[in-house]
Formats: sequence, structure tokens, C-alpha cells
Amino acid sequence: MGLFRRRKKEAGPSCSVVVVAAGASTRMGFDKVLAEVGGLPVIVRCLQSFQQVSEVKEIVVVTREDLVPDVARLCQDFGLTKVAKVIRGGETRTQSARLGTLECGHKAPLIAIHDGARPFVTPQVIGDAIAQAAVGGAAAPAVSVKDTIKEARDGLVERTLDRPSLYAVQTPQVFDGDLIRAALQKALDDGVELTDDCAAVERLGMKVALTAGDERNIKLTTPADLLIGEVLLEEAPAL
Repeated sequence: MGLFRRRKKEAGPSCSVVVVAAGASTRMGFDKVLAEVGGLPVIVRCLQSFQQVSEVKEIVVVTREDLVPDVARLCQDFGLTKVAKVIRGGETRTQSARLGTLECGHKAPLIAIHDGARPFVTPQVIGDAIAQAAVGGAAAPAVSVKDTIKEARDGLVERTLDRPSLYAVQTPQVFDGDLIRAALQKALDDGVELTDDCAAVERLGMKVALTAGDERNIKLTTPADLLIGEVLLEEAPAL
């Protein structure tokens, strides 16, 4: 864990959060943000973690147009008072993230972007990333890769990557607000589609610090992931 930056004890600055939940859930086969895990809708469990973090001042949820009423109702029913807006997303993840950042208030110097399909993120992981981003402008939680990773082309291995230097990056990814707005717009202007938001600021030459992630902070993609989630909750009900 030596690479990971430790959270400082003092409270971090104010942070706005964009929760991106606008995907088609093709591999899941049904709307995963409304699916229940441990008796709670995935999106509610996700938002409850951010609700607990004192540095988080507002949350913008970006979802599909047809889900906006349902998500807004869930936020009201479960007392998620930090959710300021529920808005329609774009055609791609990068577009959705950009739309969410534009809806964030400018009083918070930091913006965190989180996958709505990661309902088991903990307040500790969130707080660590916020604290580090306050210092360096960009931070993301990560865990060490356990498997040996091969780089291949046309089904043939070209090289074996150095496992000790490889990390699986999670969310929330936290940035200086002006930086991430500009970086996402630049990516869209250049016609570049990204798989995460760190890549947007990396394209501008910005270094991203890694903080300690959590093996349980998984992304729900297939029905099997929901079963894994139920097991995680049995082992750690506080998630």
C-alpha cells in the first residue's frame, strides 16, 4: 500500500458529486440502477454512501431520460437530501459526465465522478480520494491487480506486463472542478471516447494520484455481479 496516498485527518474542502447512471444495462438485461441488492435499489445504496460524507455538499445524478422520474422519487423516498438534481444523460459516458459537471454548483472547488453501478463504495474510500484531490488536483481509488496481465494482438501474446506496477482504478474519481470540466469538453471536441474520467485529465498532461481503493467496490455489470453483491453484504452488512 506504499504507493497509495493516505488521507489527512483534517476535513477536506467542499465537493460536488456526479453519479453517472445513464447506461443501457445491456449486459445486465434489465435496469441495474433500479435492481435491488440487499433489499435496496442499487442507486439508493450508492447514494447513501455519499450522503454520509461531510465534504460532499451536493449530488447530481445523471441517468436515462425514462428513469429520471423513478430515480428522483427514490431520492425523495429515502431522504437523500444531498441530491440536488436528477438529469438526463448523453449518448456516451463522457457526454453524461460532462453534462453532470455543468450542473454542479461552482461553490465546491472539487467534483467527484462516480459510477452509479458501484453501490458498495464506502465513505472512507470517498473521503480519501477527496482529500488527495484537494492537494494535487486529481485522485482516484485503486487496488493492486492480482492476475498476471498479458498484452496480446490477434490472439497472440506480445508481452507480459509488470504486475507490481498495475492497478485497477475505481470510482469516485475526484478533480479540481474547472480542470475536469475543461478536460471532458476537450475529449468531446477531439471525438475521443474514454472509459474513465482520469483519462480526460491525463490527456492534458495532468498526473492523477492513486488512493487506497476497496476490493468490495465492484462494478455491477452482469446478473452474476448481483449475486456477488449479496455475498459481500452478508459478510459486511454495513456496506
